[in-house]
Amino acid sequence: MRIGKRVALAGSVLALGGFIAGLTPAQAAPSGAQAIKYHFVFDKNTNTNSRLILVKTEPNKPAKKVASWRAGSGHTTNSCEKNRGWLPNGTYDIKQYNTNYNGDLIKGYAFQLSDKRCKPGGTVRNELFIHSEMKRDGNAGNTEATRWDGNNDYKSAGCIKLKPSDIRSVYRTAKSVGFPRTLKVVS
Repeated sequence: MRIGKRVALAGSVLALGGFIAGLTPAQAAPSGAQAIKYHFVFDKNTNTNSRLILVKTEPNKPAKKVASWRAGSGHTTNSCEKNRGWLPNGTYDIKQYNTNYNGDLIKGYAFQLSDKRCKPGGTVRNELFIHSEMKRDGNAGNTEATRWDGNNDYKSAGCIKLKPSDIRSVYRTAKSVGFPRTLKVVS
């Protein structure tokens, strides 16, 4: 989200300018939240310049932005295009946090997300992650898939992608607040 831009979210307004305002704690937090809770918001702007935001909610207080990182998603903005489009809007469960993931394409820091249908009756998007380009041990490699080269690397096969130093920061920050279990994707 560009600073100052306002986006409708669940009948509320989400505004960023160093903080999140306009959302009641019940609207900003996952359902059933009664105490301090943390979750991520992925605010889609472009495939290579969107934001992953950590949000804190607590009863009777406005939602607060804790941290934010530049991120990208997909090669196209068509959320129904499997393995190419950016993530569909909605809420995802964060199923697992990994620091040494060893998938076919994704290695190292990778946080697995639940599956999501792009629209009612549309394509089911699966194998979704928040990740970077790195080797399994979290270091840079020699191949394109394991080496961060710049802005074009924010594009992904439909996941959320951050540069290596930022995915490490996301992990450390998530760990410090007890590993949030949900991600909201908005545009």
